[in-house]
Amino acid sequence: MGKITLDGMEFFAYHGCFKEEQLIGTKFIVDLNVETDTSRAEQSDHLHDTVNYSGLYHAVKAEMEQKSYLLEHVARRIINSVCEQFPSVTKIHIIISKLNPPVGGKMKQVSYTTEWNKT
Repeated sequence: MGKITLDGMEFFAYHGCFKEEQLIGTKFIVDLNVETDTSRAEQSDHLHDTVNYSGLYHAVKAEMEQKSYLLEHVARRIINSVCEQFPSVTKIHIIISKLNPPVGGKMKQVSYTTEWNKT
């Protein structure tokens, strides 16, 4: 088993429960960690024998571009997309952080973290 990690992917998106968040948008940071069997790629040195991290990035990007009210919903869509596009993935860990959330005070970010395991 191997882990492929994409740290600090930055997106400007329109997720949030407040009307202003849906109109103005803000910056989000996504960290994605997937586990998959990398033994073939370790021997072959061929991209098609592993999970292409560029493909993972584009899966996350596509879901970040769709408005949602909740980070939980965005995370589930990302997990579903990754599982559909990369069936060899056995585990996913994702953190989605919203920078400067509208909470009535100064705060760097709020984050949602979840995991998925293939059963």
